[in-house]
Amino acid sequence: MAVRAVEVPVVGERNAVVSVAVHAGDPVSGEGAVACLRSIQGITLLPPDRRPEADVLLVTVHQTTEDMVRWMERAATESTNPDMRIVLVAETISEHHLMRAVTSGMVAFLPREEADRDRVVKTIRDSKRDRALVPEQMVGWLLEQVRTIQRTVLVPNGLTVGGLQEREVEVLRLLADGLDTVEIAQQLNYSERTIKNIVSGMLTRLNLRNRSHAVAYAMRCGAL
Repeated sequence: MAVRAVEVPVVGERNAVVSVAVHAGDPVSGEGAVACLRSIQGITLLPPDRRPEADVLLVTVHQTTEDMVRWMERAATESTNPDMRIVLVAETISEHHLMRAVTSGMVAFLPREEADRDRVVKTIRDSKRDRALVPEQMVGWLLEQVRTIQRTVLVPNGLTVGGLQEREVEVLRLLADGLDTVEIAQQLNYSERTIKNIVSGMLTRLNLRNRSHAVAYAMRCGAL
């Protein structure tokens, strides 16, 4: 029986060339994946030594083991492409490993039995456009894990899902409304120095470039 999946569309580039690096659990699977993708228009295959540059990392394995999840985490850390996405082809993935894989950049999971060439190519292209493909059961797992994290970690520490503190969200909301530091300080009954410290600490902790980037981040993660 085919696994039903939920596709989540997000506006993105339609005709861009996608650079792909392949990582396989065995040589036969790797050679097969490379052979399937080599002649596809719009896809550029990268050799292993250029894997950190890839737009999409195609990982094809039989079982999603602890070692493989750790490998994906390392690949995410080593990537020089901030928009790198992972497409995982495997027989299954456990609930325990799913959140870690998603955190590492996995946006699509394909069961091996459904991973023919056309489906793999479409999934790679969709992942570059930020279209997620995850079986319904796994969506349920992810939602439950997010709820657990929010209930046991975020709320007790006054944090949002995006890792923002409540007063940081207050400041960002006013920044988004066009207020400057003086006006925000007056609105929240803080000193100007306190507002500057809040913004500076937030930018440093979340590796954000400036106030505009912080507002955009808060909007993307649903804090605003």
